[in-house]
Amino acid sequence: MIHLHRIQDTLNRRIFLRGGAAAASAIAMSSLLQNDGFAASDSSLGLPGFPNFAPKAKRLIYLFQSGAPSQMDLFDPKPGMKAHHGEDLPESIRQGQRLTTMTSGQKKFPVAPSIFQFAQHGESGMAFSELMPNMAKHADKWCMIRSMHTEAINHDPAITFCQTGNQLAGRPSIGSWLSYGLGSENQDLPAYIVLTSFGSGRPDDQPLYDRLWGAGFLPSKHQGVKFRNQGDAVLYLSDPPGVSRETRRSTLDRLAALNQQHRQVVGDPEIDTRIAQYEMAFRMQSSVPDLLNTSDEPQHVLDSYGSDVTRAGSYASNCLLARRLIERDVRCVQLFHMGWDHHGGLPKALRGQCNDTDQATAALLSDLQARGLLEDTLIVWGGEFGRTIYSQGSLTETNYGRDHHPRCFTVLMAGAGVAGGVTIGETDDYCYNIVSDPVHVHDLNATIMHLMGVNHERLTYKYQGRDFRLTDIHGNVVKAALA
Repeated sequence: MIHLHRIQDTLNRRIFLRGGAAAASAIAMSSLLQNDGFAASDSSLGLPGFPNFAPKAKRLIYLFQSGAPSQMDLFDPKPGMKAHHGEDLPESIRQGQRLTTMTSGQKKFPVAPSIFQFAQHGESGMAFSELMPNMAKHADKWCMIRSMHTEAINHDPAITFCQTGNQLAGRPSIGSWLSYGLGSENQDLPAYIVLTSFGSGRPDDQPLYDRLWGAGFLPSKHQGVKFRNQGDAVLYLSDPPGVSRETRRSTLDRLAALNQQHRQVVGDPEIDTRIAQYEMAFRMQSSVPDLLNTSDEPQHVLDSYGSDVTRAGSYASNCLLARRLIERDVRCVQLFHMGWDHHGGLPKALRGQCNDTDQATAALLSDLQARGLLEDTLIVWGGEFGRTIYSQGSLTETNYGRDHHPRCFTVLMAGAGVAGGVTIGETDDYCYNIVSDPVHVHDLNATIMHLMGVNHERLTYKYQGRDFRLTDIHGNVVKAALA
């Protein structure tokens, strides 16, 4: 009878003896690489041939409003609905659309007109709700897409779809694709950084999962690095008490040698990622504290973002941090602001969300422009789907809620290569169906990639025998959104 543990012991001894010389050379190689700075520059390499053409944008800030903002209360006015207050939504409009379990049991679907006033702004006359007075001041910078539509009707698959191009978890996120294709221009920070904040409109809103900024089947070094809102921005970034930088450097050199030895034996490319990430973490021990220290910011800049800018983890603080990351040439920064899921009590909750985001978003645009960064930075503002014109639950003159609505919603873009002051698409009188120029989530992602200098059909990765991409087998660049 053959004893498996004896076979394993023999194999381990052979691997150890065979790898001994490799280990010694690996230690020497690690030292040489550190002295030459090679390890630091490795993370900056993108794919050969990328970008595919001269990019309009070098960096992306994606302001993701998690929970789905109500488009007819913020960006898509339907004043004619006031004459239909409380009436049942006509079947000719709903057309048998599937409903969530939250409203499928309702006997009626009463029309809930927005209680908020709209006005036209800028030379373009772009319409904004009274809840967005500061973003409205930048009307001629925004490209407003009112005809967005998606495939998912519930939050998690819808957010996953926006981020990865698929409703099921496991695919790479948009920031990971950009990191993979374009690499990084900063050796001391990750190419893709994620910031999260809780909205005051609904603090207990839908949770977010780290897989939303995951690398999927791409090498794991391309996954988004989430900065925490308290304590160390990144776990274990600080050295334990009594551990010096010299000790940390020596420890990493030994780990690199062991990892390189193991790489030569088993041939797993993920070991290279592990080595690179250890080195990145070492460099971040210096770069991150400097990034987070805003004492060098002029007071008028801090004031422009609002009083909440000094509260770590707030949307305003994260907007300022996004600008500081962009200044340091981080490729992709995503802010996820939770709290937009307003099934009831929408008027009060929406005011809270807009109070969180309106001033800080406008300040971010102004700040980037003042520093000459807006001309090569792309800004995207939007959520995973829209809201229904009909009320979920009871409806009064001053209060209502809205259910999920994938058929139409609004996304805004600004910055590098974007046609400012342009409104794309039109919805019907009930803000329920698109009547012109529909834009799918795949189209939006294709357009983002195009502005970053990437042909979305060419940035692919072979996995399980098939070439995958962010836009799957779909997506068309929205030419009307381009300057």
